[in-house]
Amino acid sequence: MFTLLREGLRASTSPLALLMLAPLAGAPIASAALAQSLPVPAAQPLPREDGVLMLDTVTITSGKTEDKVINDLAGSSVVTRQQIDLLQSSRVSDVLQGVPGVTVQETGTDPGQAINIRGLQDFGRVNVLVDGARQDYQVSGHGANGTFYLDPELIGQVDVVRGPVSTVYGSGAIGGVVSFRTRTIDDILNPDETYGAVQRTGYGTNGAGIFTNSMVGARIGTAADVFGQFLYRNANNYYDGDDNKIWDTGSELTSGLFKFNVYPADGHTISGSALLQNYTFANNGSSGVGTRFSNDVVANTYTLGYRFNRPDVPWLDLSMKAYYTSTEDDKRVITPSRTYSSLGVRPGDLLNYSMETVGFDISNTARFEAGGLSHALTIGIDAAQDQAETLDRAGGYGSAFTPSGERNLFGGFIQDEVRFTPWLRAVGALRFDSYELDGGGVSSDGSRVSPKITLGVEPVKGIEFYGTYAEGYRAPSITETLIQASHPFPIFNLLPNPSLRPEVARNIEGGVNIQYDNVLKSGDSFRAKVSVFHNEIDDYIDTVSVGPAYNVPVVPGMPVRICAFVPSLCLIGIRDQQYQNIAKASLQGAEIEAAYDWGRGFISVAGAIIEGENEATGDPLNSVYPDRLSTTLGFRLLDDKLTLGTRVTFVADSESEVANPTKGYGLVDLFASYRYDENISGDITIQNVFDRQYVQYQNSQASPGLTAKFGLNVKFASR
Repeated sequence: MFTLLREGLRASTSPLALLMLAPLAGAPIASAALAQSLPVPAAQPLPREDGVLMLDTVTITSGKTEDKVINDLAGSSVVTRQQIDLLQSSRVSDVLQGVPGVTVQETGTDPGQAINIRGLQDFGRVNVLVDGARQDYQVSGHGANGTFYLDPELIGQVDVVRGPVSTVYGSGAIGGVVSFRTRTIDDILNPDETYGAVQRTGYGTNGAGIFTNSMVGARIGTAADVFGQFLYRNANNYYDGDDNKIWDTGSELTSGLFKFNVYPADGHTISGSALLQNYTFANNGSSGVGTRFSNDVVANTYTLGYRFNRPDVPWLDLSMKAYYTSTEDDKRVITPSRTYSSLGVRPGDLLNYSMETVGFDISNTARFEAGGLSHALTIGIDAAQDQAETLDRAGGYGSAFTPSGERNLFGGFIQDEVRFTPWLRAVGALRFDSYELDGGGVSSDGSRVSPKITLGVEPVKGIEFYGTYAEGYRAPSITETLIQASHPFPIFNLLPNPSLRPEVARNIEGGVNIQYDNVLKSGDSFRAKVSVFHNEIDDYIDTVSVGPAYNVPVVPGMPVRICAFVPSLCLIGIRDQQYQNIAKASLQGAEIEAAYDWGRGFISVAGAIIEGENEATGDPLNSVYPDRLSTTLGFRLLDDKLTLGTRVTFVADSESEVANPTKGYGLVDLFASYRYDENISGDITIQNVFDRQYVQYQNSQASPGLTAKFGLNVKFASR
């Protein structure tokens, strides 16, 4: 199956195919977006809130102008709250599992997760936002270099844009943008309800544990509204498909969310939010064999914003937001390893990682007619300052691998969305980026202007082609520039590189978008997407071996001179490592998705094939995940009160010769959702029904075996 798809990829990403698609434009969306983007047929009152098809979902992620995903001229997707509930998502990897081109690297022993889009991740290549605030936390180790903490119960909606096309959402996103919107009052109250509360409780087997989620909200006339949420989750150690207990996979979360909106006059909104999360867990580091630590992670996000939007003032759609995020891991030594003990490390010693980010985002969209054309002209600026600090009283390895430092990002953009005719539209944009980095007596800076042009053509009603050329710019991170450390064992050095140059991505993308209603019966809807892309990154930053080779004894503490007499006791040819710019890296791929909804049921298919290469060496990029194909089939019964279905996922073998190569696997999940009425509902999900033993690519532990999850929602509201 994957062989045939891969041959199709090579054909579709040939220069001829890309040139044929380049002049055309449309709105490629992933399966999550496909399942939510179908227009509302007259014979069926939609959108549905009791199934996976949440239709005509609105997004602003690719362009800051609100539009349905199906009309978005970008590779965008949306995952709704209803989908998260239906599949009983307990980690962000569950939430994003059905979005083509998007994968999540996770460590079972740490709730933090890292998002990969089209083979790019780490050090901000994917810009992760929570309520518009950047999440730039990063700790170097054997896992991902750039994680964030967020529980799915806190999420109201996820907007995803693939590729370096989201010019309006900050610096560095050469892979894409994932924007999480946390819960709001509109998630629990209907427009005609003034106050109320929702209690959601869940339980899961095989380590999924329990959670309790309490949400309250109130509307104070038309002047203001307030929303509050309290979440507690306790997860335990799980068993893999071979019934092996995976230790240190439990964690405890206590979280609170508060939001308010004030409406001082027609069209004016002042908003604020405070998200507080506290995770506690214990582990032996990302490798699972090092010093054992207790972890106390506090991840907080605060925002304050202003919006003016009124239909009678089309030239002023103003948005301003300031934010502050802080992620801190307070680690205490439980049991030091032999290497740490030799350095004098004792139980209770402190290792503290923290990242503070303060930033703002200001933009305005003016809608007007000029020269017989309709324009939506958006102009904006944004800035962020990252302050990384490592306090290490536990041996020094932490501060060496994750150095302290400061990075400042500043950008501005102009974007014009133009409608020429009902069948022809275009988006043109320019973005300016600059950065300054300082730490350890080293500083660097740089700047660049990046263009984007998208053209969309609909030669036949219901079929739209698209073509996009876009460039992106990512400044080096603090760690890539300043890291200076000696690896404990085998011993080698990691060297700093203050001469690193920023990465520049050049992406060309094309595809076709098909959408028809009333295909086989009145009220049904069909959507299909095929998109191909080719992304070249100049000055791609990766670790390379430098300096002369040397031999390292296999026993820590053994003198190096033993290697001259007994070579069998030594590792041969070890070299130092350094982050360097390689000449070029290239990624190409194809994403296919289709969805059909006939009212009493739905089916969707999504798949992605991606290849990546270090063009300087010809080696594959280890950040590229294996091919994936998934399908979801569901039925609505009992007057749409009951939804039953299954999700089947196929993952191919990984082709990497390093980075934990894994065998391919197939997974089957079952789900059921029953809505007794608008106030009481329940959900059941059985994941990995056949108890398959598998390890996700880049993950350090096997994933859970058979797991059952149960959720119950009870709502009270007053009109």
